[in-house]
Amino acid sequence: MRLHYFRLIASLVICQLAGFIGSVFTTPAISGWYASLEKPTFNPPNWIFSPVWIFLYLLMGMTLYILWQNLPKTEAKIALWFFAFQLVLNIFWSVIFFGLKLPMVAFIEIIILWIFILLTMIKSSRVSKASVYLLLPYILWVNFAAILNFFLWRLNM
Repeated sequence: MRLHYFRLIASLVICQLAGFIGSVFTTPAISGWYASLEKPTFNPPNWIFSPVWIFLYLLMGMTLYILWQNLPKTEAKIALWFFAFQLVLNIFWSVIFFGLKLPMVAFIEIIILWIFILLTMIKSSRVSKASVYLLLPYILWVNFAAILNFFLWRLNM
């Protein structure tokens, strides 16, 4: 399969754009509302989140490219729909947690996000094993983020 530069660049840009949209809600809350929250001892320093997410969105972009390259296969179409839905959920988590400042609702939403990442991995495994490996760091980070979200909610009730 030949490298399709437009699809590759578009895939990477789409995923980084999702991260940028989320950051619109995250960045203003970091020094204000988020700074005022009681945090668990395992809360990482704020500076770590941006590079981690940039890297994860890069991996998601590569996954999107693989799925796009495998269209019109039915399995690729299904995986692409799950991928798109989880990407939207990813953005909405930032809106809910940082924008609306609703940690409990964000916790529920991140569990749904996790489920859709897993479904994306399952569906994309029928298209490419590489796509599963590319999404593995993402689902692991979302595991950690869900635990952190839970503790932030419970500590600040």
